[in-house]
Amino acid sequence: MTSDEAPLAIVCGGGSLPFAVADAVQKRGRRAVLIPIHGWTDPKRVQAYTHHWIGLGQFGAACRHARSEGCRDMVFIGTLSRPRLSRLRFDLGTLRALPRIIAAYRGGDNHLLSGIAAAFEAQGFHLIGPHEVAPEILVPEGIFGRRAPGEIDRADIERGLGLIKAMGPYDVGQGVVVAGNHVLAVEAAEGTDRLLARVAELPNRGRSGGVLIKAPKPGQDWRFDLPSIGPQTVEGAAHAGLNGIAVLAGGTIMAEPQRVAALADERNLFVVGLRKPGPAE
Repeated sequence: MTSDEAPLAIVCGGGSLPFAVADAVQKRGRRAVLIPIHGWTDPKRVQAYTHHWIGLGQFGAACRHARSEGCRDMVFIGTLSRPRLSRLRFDLGTLRALPRIIAAYRGGDNHLLSGIAAAFEAQGFHLIGPHEVAPEILVPEGIFGRRAPGEIDRADIERGLGLIKAMGPYDVGQGVVVAGNHVLAVEAAEGTDRLLARVAELPNRGRSGGVLIKAPKPGQDWRFDLPSIGPQTVEGAAHAGLNGIAVLAGGTIMAEPQRVAALADERNLFVVGLRKPGPAE
């Protein structure tokens, strides 16, 4: 059996994306084996798939379950906050890989995920991006819903993209909020939902305009933690008084695109997939 014929192991965080990837893979005739993480993945939705639960830090158990199912390829997908080392429940396999894992913690999220991936690859697994097995989860170029960004919005988008590019060497988050050419907030370790909640608490927000811009960091490992949006992002943007959301097409994952478009119309926001710039841009 070749690698792409063997079952695919999907290490699952929270949200609906792990199930969207699993469904897409199985529609193509490949069996998906979910490895959900206690406290993050929806236990009711997991029941519909072959699955093996693990706790945070149970690297050895994840490898053991994937190997027992005959998996060679592995995908990481879903929301998961960066845990403290002291909160991890180490098993024997984790203890063996502990020096590598501790070294991975000494950096940003991209450094951490690439380090953990290297630990899995040292056990013989091939780590791939979810978009490689389910390309339909990527945002296409164009507008979702009826509203399009205006001239001021487009200027805010350009400023936000420039800021994400400038922050890339520091392995900082993939999202910024810009309003009237003024940077309101930069995504850090808290994630997009809390970023938007923080913007909503700024003085005199109301419906004051602005755009959430999301794009991969320059030099990012595209196998892990591509920027993502979904219905909750639209709700958060509306609550923060923003005009809309702009993301890099082909480099951002979208959960429930039809619901995103419907919510954008209900909240009178724009959601747009931006053309990926060429090498000279």
